[in-house]
Amino acid sequence: MALTLRALAAERPLGLRVRAAESGLDRPIGWVHPTELTDPQAFLEGGELLLTTGLALDETTSPAYLRRLVDAGVAGLGFGVGLSHETIPRSLVETAEEVGLPVLEVPRKTPFIAITRAVSRAVAADEYASLVRTGKGQQELTRTAVGKGGPGGVVRKLAKLVDGWVLLLDSAGAVTEASPASARHFADEMREDLVRLRAGTLVTVAGEDEVVLQTLDTRARGVLAVGTREPLDAAGQHIVNTAVSLLSLALEQNREHSGALRRLRSGLCELLAAGHTELATRTMKTLWGGVPEGPWPVLAVTGPAGARRSLADALDAEVAGEKVFFGESGAFVLALGEVEAVLRLVSRIGGLHAGLAEPVSTVDFPAGLRQAKQAAEAAKAERTELVRFAEHAGRGFLELVDCQAAQAFADSLLAPLRHHDETGRGELVASLRCWLEHHGHWDLASARLGVHRHTLRNRMRKVADLTGRDLDSPGVRAEFWLALQVSPQRT
Repeated sequence: MALTLRALAAERPLGLRVRAAESGLDRPIGWVHPTELTDPQAFLEGGELLLTTGLALDETTSPAYLRRLVDAGVAGLGFGVGLSHETIPRSLVETAEEVGLPVLEVPRKTPFIAITRAVSRAVAADEYASLVRTGKGQQELTRTAVGKGGPGGVVRKLAKLVDGWVLLLDSAGAVTEASPASARHFADEMREDLVRLRAGTLVTVAGEDEVVLQTLDTRARGVLAVGTREPLDAAGQHIVNTAVSLLSLALEQNREHSGALRRLRSGLCELLAAGHTELATRTMKTLWGGVPEGPWPVLAVTGPAGARRSLADALDAEVAGEKVFFGESGAFVLALGEVEAVLRLVSRIGGLHAGLAEPVSTVDFPAGLRQAKQAAEAAKAERTELVRFAEHAGRGFLELVDCQAAQAFADSLLAPLRHHDETGRGELVASLRCWLEHHGHWDLASARLGVHRHTLRNRMRKVADLTGRDLDSPGVRAEFWLALQVSPQRT
């Protein structure tokens, strides 16, 4: 801790006597500077204890002299008596009391060099203590960073070293680490400051604390916020800078490691989708000591690319990595026992539509993926968040057919029959529908239509002639039934 005027005045061998502004004696002394200049401002940096015998001062000039010292930011004035002045000029003491500048009376027996040595020893001791504290703090932070603590451990250690609170924020201003946990609320008070902070350091205030905001040297553009009741001293600043460097390195390594794992999991998922089951499962066993027990649920996700990337990032951050795999495009996800967690993320991110397949074995993963994608497309068409394939398939075969393609097929197949009916030459489409509904039973269908069965037979022969299709073929009958179901409004 820096030497204060009060501590200096208390050193008995010096024999200093406080003559003015005793309330300001707790000011730290940065250095000592003896001078007899009446205006030494150009040679001062602020924080000095100025020593003078008042050679050029008297009752008239002293007040202006004191005010110049205040403007220069000196810590105090040491006035040597017994040479130029037997006592300190009264006007100087009165002005010093008025402006709050401490004045110490230096007896003639005390050489100025003795005061300089006393301050020099204290400054050296303070610098040494600061150096030791800095070195110790850097060592503790480094050990924490290379240990198992990670970024969270560095944040907690830094908070103890500076006796304050520390927040680690991501590029969006969200708190990723906090020490203590109760300090998270300070992030809301610093929103505008975070917007102004582009790079480097910004000093602001949160509550009653001074806060140093410093950007991390990473592509993620994180921010470290350090809050303390008193401004950081030199040692504290060095320790914070060390933490910034360590966190920057740790976050960059984490980013690269997470990226590598993401690409690996994505590659495994692509292998499974391509049917390379043995290679994919063998790799899983090598990396994670085994393959999660099946059957496996498969999710397919459709939506904007940005939303899918957000889902991939959230899966990395919030769901166990060895339990979730996703395709390189982010279009599908293999969630091993983590379906509900993934669906919560889909709901939170928004703009995504998911399809959930029936649980499948590793060998059947490609089939499960096809089911999931079909269900996801159904969810998108229905503008709903999730469709399960079991529900989707239960709606009938038509739900699995592309609407536009089916409509085009129906229009092409039924066009000759509709043209025949529209010219008033018969009711081929209605007759065909009734005949198919009665499974080709002539008597039942003709009775329902109210015509003779020979009339119905003639109509079906006309259908075959116009379309070139054999109605005795089950496949042909199925095609006609599909066409009639796709566009019933035109029949």
